[in-house]
Amino acid sequence: MNEQRLQTLPGFGSAGKLAADRNRVLRNTYWLLALSMVPTVLGAWVGVSTGITAALGNGLSAIIFLAGAFGFMFAIEKTKNSAAGVPVLLAFTFFMGLMLARMLAVVLGFKNGTSLVMTAFAGTGVVFIGMATLATVIKRDLTGMGKFLFVGALILLAAGIVNIFMQSTALMMTLSVLAIVIFSGFILFDIKRVIDGGETNYISATLSIYLSIYNVFQSLLAILGIAGGERE
Repeated sequence: MNEQRLQTLPGFGSAGKLAADRNRVLRNTYWLLALSMVPTVLGAWVGVSTGITAALGNGLSAIIFLAGAFGFMFAIEKTKNSAAGVPVLLAFTFFMGLMLARMLAVVLGFKNGTSLVMTAFAGTGVVFIGMATLATVIKRDLTGMGKFLFVGALILLAAGIVNIFMQSTALMMTLSVLAIVIFSGFILFDIKRVIDGGETNYISATLSIYLSIYNVFQSLLAILGIAGGERE
């Protein structure tokens, strides 16, 4: 009865609905994020098993990755409000898993490769849980943080493309460490946006958070492979 009375107070009903909508978007985002890991793992397995990406040169691999990734992201944004949104997103995560297979194959070639992959996976989980938890307790507005993170991501992308041709191990290590910091920040930023109502589409939210998780995992894997890989 008391809840019914509160619902009749000015602004209470709309505030309650707003909170419920935000919780629904966050819940759907987490569910879709978990589901997106299935085609990612499948794509990685196909890539490692068939060696389809291992045969690509560095330049061609980068071109296919960038063209495919940006093409899929454009398609996801176009279909996010339709029934095709989720299938397109899952197709994208399969593609991303496929493109990750080349690095996975290199790491799995080490004597302790499986252990390195599991460590990277666990580390990524810790980062995600930590940032998600922080997003739920932090009260300040993080809107301004997005600009700095975006600039940092652009610098990483440019430096990464340069390093495709330089093949500098030191630069790769540096970029990987910076990527973990920047994309951990993106996880915090994107989850906080959903909580605060800045992002109301769970497909867009999932895409943003997925990309950050992907980059954190890839960067951790690169660092572990370079620093801890044991050759047969």
